[in-house]
Amino acid sequence: MSKDSQMRAAINQKLIETGERERLKELLRAKLVECGWKDQLKAHCKDVIKEKGLEHVTVEDLVTEVTPKGRALVPDSVKKELLHRIRAFLAQHATL
Repeated sequence: MSKDSQMRAAINQKLIETGERERLKELLRAKLVECGWKDQLKAHCKDVIKEKGLEHVTVEDLVTEVTPKGRALVPDSVKKELLHRIRAFLAQHATL
């Protein structure tokens, strides 16, 4: 395991142990709903299904098709806020 992946694993473990990971996930969910991301992605899913036909789309196809757009639609402000919170968490738990 590389040093980078060891560090990621340690950070992830600390986030889980402290409950911060769940708090961050809840914050992300709320922010994505608030900014209309969820509705935009839902509409995109409906468009893909209409285009390909319900009988010809699997869940895997839909995920593959929608994931890049879903990532691109996350507002920079949401990304920055999450990054700020993660950095603040790391600063508080600098003993990793």
